[in-house]
Parts: sequence; C-alpha cells; structure tokens
Amino acid sequence: MEAVIMERFISEGKGNGLRALREIKPGEVIYSCKPFAFCVARDFLKTACQSCLKRGESLSRCSQCKTARYCSVQCQKQAWPDHKRECKCLKHLQPRIPTDSVRLVARIIFKLLSQSESDQEELYSIAEHQSHLADMSEEKKEGLKHLCTTLQVYLAEENCDLSRLPSGLDPVSLLARVTCNCFSISDGELQDVGVGLYPSMSLLNHDCQPNCIMMFEGKRLTLRAVRVIRSAEELTISYTDILAPSKDRRSQLQEQYHFRCECKRCSTEDKDCEMLSGEKSAWTSIKDSIHHLEQLQSEQHWDELLKESQALLHRHSDVVPDRNIYMLRLLDLAMDACISLDDYETALEYGNRALGPYKLYFSDPHPSRAVELLRVGKLQHFLGRLEEARGSFTQAYSIMSVTHGAAHALTNQVQRRLSECQAELNTL
Repeated sequence: MEAVIMERFISEGKGNGLRALREIKPGEVIYSCKPFAFCVARDFLKTACQSCLKRGESLSRCSQCKTARYCSVQCQKQAWPDHKRECKCLKHLQPRIPTDSVRLVARIIFKLLSQSESDQEELYSIAEHQSHLADMSEEKKEGLKHLCTTLQVYLAEENCDLSRLPSGLDPVSLLARVTCNCFSISDGELQDVGVGLYPSMSLLNHDCQPNCIMMFEGKRLTLRAVRVIRSAEELTISYTDILAPSKDRRSQLQEQYHFRCECKRCSTEDKDCEMLSGEKSAWTSIKDSIHHLEQLQSEQHWDELLKESQALLHRHSDVVPDRNIYMLRLLDLAMDACISLDDYETALEYGNRALGPYKLYFSDPHPSRAVELLRVGKLQHFLGRLEEARGSFTQAYSIMSVTHGAAHALTNQVQRRLSECQAELNTL
C-alpha cells in the first residue's frame, strides 16, 4: 500500500481542504482512485465504452436498453453490477435519455442503497459534501426541482425505497451536491467523455494558478503536483477554465460553487489585458460568434465552420492579436476544420499562430499546452518538417512527463512519435 502524502485539514476561510504531509516534487503522484460513481457523457453514449471509456465507432450495444455500449465482452461483464439497475430505467424511458447529472445521481442512489459501512470513502463521505442549497437563487432551485422530477420518473421502474438513503441525502440534495462536487472525466487530450464523483477529491480547494492537476486514464483519476509543494502547503486545483478573464472566472465560480475567488491571479487581474487585447468591437464580434461555431464543430459541419471562421479571421486579424482569448479560440476552431478537411498546411499555419498564446497563458506545466504542441507536431511530422516536429514533440513530452506521467498512454504516444522523428532524421 502506497504511503499517504496528504491529509484533510481546515483551510482558513475555505472550510475543508487537503494539504501535503511532506515536500512533493513536480510530476509526483499524490493520490489515485476510481470514482464512487460515474457515467458516460450523453454526447459520447454511442462512441465511448460504458466500462473503460475507451472511444470507438463500432462498440457493442446492450441488448436490453440499447443505450449502453461496450468495447469488449469483458468490459460489459465488469460494468453489469453498475448497469443492471439503470438498464431497466433507460429501457423504460426510451428513446429519451436523461441528463448526465440525473443518470449520475441515479447511479449514486443505487450505490448508496447497496453499500455496506466498509465501502465508505476514507477522507470524505457524500453526506459531508456541501449542497449549497441555501446559497442558490430561486431560479437554480427551480431547475433542481425539474431535474428531481425527471430523476423520479427515471427511477420509477426500479421502485427504489428512497427513505433508506442516509439522512440528509434526498434526491434534491444529491443533485445539488453533484452540481458542486462532481468532475468531468476527460481523455488524455482533454476531451470530456464522462462525469464522476470522487468524494475525497472534492476536498481540494480552487486556485486559478493551482499546484496540482487531475488527469484521467479511463475513469481512474490521478492527482499530480505540477510544481514543488512544501510540507503543510494546501493542495489546490482549478475548478474553471483559466483561459478566461478574472471577472468571468469569478462569476462562474460564484454561480456554480458559491464562493468569490480571491487568488492572486484574480486579485491582480493577471493577464486580463492580454486576454482582451485589441479592438473591443472586433473581438466582441468574434466572441458573439463562438457559440455558433462550436455548434458547427460538434455537428461536424466542417466546410461551413471553416468558411465562417476564416471570414472572421480575415476581417479582424489586423485589429485583434492572436493572444486575445476569442481570437485564440477562433484559431483552434479553424485548425480543427482544416484537419478534418485534410488541409494540413493551413491547419499548421493556424496551429503555429496559437502556440505563442498557449505558452503565455499556460506557462506552468499544463496539459492544454502539451496537447496543442502534440497537434502541431503531428502536422509538422506529416508535412515532412522533421526538425520542427522533433522540437514540438520534445516540448510536449517534457510537459506530459509532469502532467500525465511517463506511463500514460498519450505520453507514450508522444515518445513513439519523437523516436520515429529522430529515426527519420538519422536517415537523411
């Protein structure tokens, strides 16, 4: 059994928290665990295995509910204990599929009704999670009530005796707790494929410049240090997208987690000027278009996405620099469209433009910068720009060794590509 290197404590002004029991080095694993409960995100139900979250286009479908999918017979057998009760619920509601939060809370309820005392989480129980119901607006409470109605319809087929739930854990309270305490489960390239509850990890408090990062392999969560952490120093993660101005970060944190962020980055409005640089009317036009462009991306309307994103780039590039966060998002969207349409030269042009801003905003070892370097490196490699590709892969590997760990599948992929690159250079 691995030595415990963190402990629960009361963090001044924040309530519960976690802190280091000794000095921790960058890249060191602090904690690793599987979820108490998880579910595949609704957008990935057809392409992600319900057991291991591996992605694929030809997954086997559950013969009963026709919703859950699996990459192998073994995964289907492993998933059955968690799926057998929800299977009836999904079948009952066909063709409707409830939201991720409803399906996750249903799985939590099934687990709570069947678990023994020995199954309890060591550091933090679900009953201790904050629901923040008293802090919520009436509109948000009303939204929870609607979700609760959906949950009760969903559970009807199973005839759950909700009175047997632990004290204080009624459906509305559970939905509220999940809203504040669950985590998106992402793949190595940071695409969210599921959502899960990891009770002990809910003790981690937020910082916009955190000293830890959470990465996933399948549904297993691993907490790693991204810089030297002193003994007794609080462990922190970021709850929100750090590629947003301090005002937006604070607003989102207040709305979802019910606290005002007073971290150094928010207090000093660090990098806000760079994020919103350029002519305001121009970047506002880009900002207002992002949601529509992301919709085109999710629906894979690549021709339309490229046409509209390039029109915005041509119209505003002279007055909005690439470091503006909305211009940066536009470059990423245009790059995705070009890759999907096999226009690799133009994709590389956009990728190279994005690397500078990524370095500016993700200066610490950060997986977002590593993934961007990997994307650019793949394009450089394909186009025969071997020296450039070797440089991109080398930087990506250096970051991923800390953020993902040397054993992670994506880190191994980068290492293989780096080796291939080097071998090709050696033959020249």
